[in-house]
Amino acid sequence: MQKRTAGIHHITAIVGHPQENIDFYAGVLGLRLVKQTVNFDDPGTYHLYFGDEGGNPGTIITFFPWAGARQGAIGDGQVGVTTYAVPTGSLSFWKERLATFNIEAKESQRFGETYLTFDDPHGLHLEIVEREGGENNGWSFGGVSPDVAIKGFGGAILLSARPEKTAELLEQVMGLEKVGEEGDYIRFRSTADIGNLVDVKKTSVGRGRSGVGTVHHIAWRAEDDQDQLQWQRLVGESGYGVTEVKDRNYFNAIYFREHGEILFEIATDPPGFAHDETVETMGEKLMLPEQYEGHRDRIEQALIPIEVKELD
Repeated sequence: MQKRTAGIHHITAIVGHPQENIDFYAGVLGLRLVKQTVNFDDPGTYHLYFGDEGGNPGTIITFFPWAGARQGAIGDGQVGVTTYAVPTGSLSFWKERLATFNIEAKESQRFGETYLTFDDPHGLHLEIVEREGGENNGWSFGGVSPDVAIKGFGGAILLSARPEKTAELLEQVMGLEKVGEEGDYIRFRSTADIGNLVDVKKTSVGRGRSGVGTVHHIAWRAEDDQDQLQWQRLVGESGYGVTEVKDRNYFNAIYFREHGEILFEIATDPPGFAHDETVETMGEKLMLPEQYEGHRDRIEQALIPIEVKELD
């Protein structure tokens, strides 16, 4: 039987000033800051996680914020657009809310759905679409209530240097089902009811360049450690160079670069974000992995102060 990932676990991007990042994703989009920690490879930099009330897989967008870093260029070898799903009937709310914060948004059509497209302050391309699937997000913040709140990922648009190879990987290795083609896009569906639709653009937009305003990687779901080891073996046997398992504290991760040059991760659903905090207090303070706890004072002094606040 072919292995099938449930869908997107998280998406990780590079952005600029961390307070601007928080103001947008918490203050404007109403997501919950579920974890503030540091980049495990660069502890002088935050790693911020935003998602639904419980920090569930399929809802998490994470950021490496580097104030003053160079701007990247969105292009082949990256996630080009991150899609958010909201409850049916709430698109008008989001249109008005974005306008209130002077965020330019346009409507577009794809596969019979209407998308509200816009950019975050650092240049990431985002879109919002109404979907029936997925549970409502119970988190309320800054005028965003559960009846209109972002549920999690609707999916993503992948920009590939070799679209046919990326499509082949999604279908034959990751176990997504090809469900349609329209214009310049091929659509694939996974088994989950959130983070489950991925569109591959069939033509090149030019090579991307990593930096502020670009996605670093997209992560797919593994049920647990055993399932991840099966994925590791399958990916390797399918001709991709896959890493060893890396402990990311809130999940374990393996990485590989697919033939279209997009960096893929496969991350375990457990243990989740509440294992070192309570569900009620997630995201309220800086959490450090054990290897950095002894350096807390120095790390905190190096980090830019941040706060989650309601915007006027």
